[in-house]
Amino acid sequence: MTCQLSHQDGLAVRRRLLDKARRIVVKVGSAILTDERGMNLPIIERLVDELLFLRQSGREVILVSSGAVAAGRRKINLTQDSDLREKQALAAIGQSILMHCYDGFFSRRDTTIAQVLLTHDDLDHRHRYLNIRNTLTTLLRFGVLPIINENDTVSVEELRFGDNDRLAALITNLIEADLFICLTDVDGLYPAPPEQFDCPEPIANIVEINEEIEAMLGKSASGVGTGGMATKVRAAKMVAARGGASFIGPGREEQVIQRLFTGENIGSFFFPAKNPLHSRKHWIAYALKPKGELILDDGACIALTKKGRSLLPSGIVEARGDFGPGDAVRCLDKTGAAVAVGLINYSAADTRRIQGARSDQIAAILGYKDSDEVMHRDNLVLL
Repeated sequence: MTCQLSHQDGLAVRRRLLDKARRIVVKVGSAILTDERGMNLPIIERLVDELLFLRQSGREVILVSSGAVAAGRRKINLTQDSDLREKQALAAIGQSILMHCYDGFFSRRDTTIAQVLLTHDDLDHRHRYLNIRNTLTTLLRFGVLPIINENDTVSVEELRFGDNDRLAALITNLIEADLFICLTDVDGLYPAPPEQFDCPEPIANIVEINEEIEAMLGKSASGVGTGGMATKVRAAKMVAARGGASFIGPGREEQVIQRLFTGENIGSFFFPAKNPLHSRKHWIAYALKPKGELILDDGACIALTKKGRSLLPSGIVEARGDFGPGDAVRCLDKTGAAVAVGLINYSAADTRRIQGARSDQIAAILGYKDSDEVMHRDNLVLL
């Protein structure tokens, strides 16, 4: 079922989670921040006041803001769809406009901001991932409000997050925030398209993002941002897996964040998972981009999912892709269903040479043996 709690019980849990939230990531999309003239200054000023409301209540706040490409497009009156090179150029134009708007409003309220631009590659390496966390926590300690965006000017396809919903979820987990707030152009998650109802209301509280919830997902009709409701719910699922809560709500409504924290039944609220992943395993499962795939036999799938074992070469039927030791690789069953993802101990070429072999045969086949396991269970996450 969508929610195992009554409406009142769901609101009570929501209230407790909001009261406990001390560190919050707020994400706002292009459809909220821009209009046909460019930056929507009244909306941005209201957002700034909402963020300061959170800070004045003793909470730490990080903003993940889209809008650079849209601002750049409107600055030079470009109306047609853009290819990747044009979007990179538009981001270069628009990012300074975006930050100028934020800096103007925050400066008038005696608040210092910091710009942080990231690519997926920055989170793909563990030491850089930790360095980003150190920088962000230091900025928060200084009383500075970090504003994060994808570095669209230099990002190429393999370095992209795909959308800022995913980036915001990764940042939420990176800094161990308690709450992810996603302000968007719809009121929340609906069980079906709102036009099918006379008085549509979004689902207020979601205990678990299961198949029932995923079947409800549609796409935003704004045409401005890169993600729809599906990307936002996937982001909430990532946050829940690490033990955080999420809120998806209407970014254009006045005082939406204040109304959320004063107990109004607004938007859709997603509860944390009951058994959250450890930080490093969450990094493996969500921050890394898999470089290849392993097809496993039935015995290996059972060993991973039912017995908590490591992956041995004997259970591998096929290795796909070009990966090296330490890369993230997905494990699939024979039907192609995802079973796990983990850090592999051998290159793609060597994995193909030892697939199907016993662990005591590895040294004879390769001329060396770094490990009995192709993936150790400590570096593996079930999907």
